[in-house]
Amino acid sequence: MAVKTHTWITLWFVLSAPVIFWDATYCFMRPRSMLGGDLHWIWKPYEIYQNIDLVYGIKALEENNGFTNAQSLLNIVETLMSLAYVYLAHVSSWSPAPLIGFAAVTMTLSKTVLYWAQEYYCGFCAIGHNTMSDLIVYWIIPNGIWIVVPSLVVLRLGKDIATSLHVAERAATKTASGKQK
Repeated sequence: MAVKTHTWITLWFVLSAPVIFWDATYCFMRPRSMLGGDLHWIWKPYEIYQNIDLVYGIKALEENNGFTNAQSLLNIVETLMSLAYVYLAHVSSWSPAPLIGFAAVTMTLSKTVLYWAQEYYCGFCAIGHNTMSDLIVYWIIPNGIWIVVPSLVVLRLGKDIATSLHVAERAATKTASGKQK
């Protein structure tokens, strides 16, 4: 059975990969990637973001807060998985490829929801200092995209996987009933 692919899912996985790798390398390269660091020019937009989301800022680094790099490590794992899905679905035509994509995007969604929940349960400790307009522009919209799109991918790939399982079950039932006669 051919792998059912969706252009928008492939585009999401391929186009989000460089963004995720760029973000993760910012985190792993702190303090050199931060404002004042010798490599800051690579991550110039983080000059703003490190003051919007304090998890990315000086305080978290000085406090040796491991969450930033831990989530970055998981970002890399899920991105490698999503790129594996693209390869396995489009190049290898491996029928279980959607399961890899589903697992990858479920990791993305779960981790992003965790990130939002962490903010809620700590009393908005890393973002609560922002004005509402800065919060919307620099945190809610960009991070919200990482909830909305992965949710849609989970639904689409989940439906595809369920359909494939249903087709396989019907075929197995038909084969089994044919053998009984």
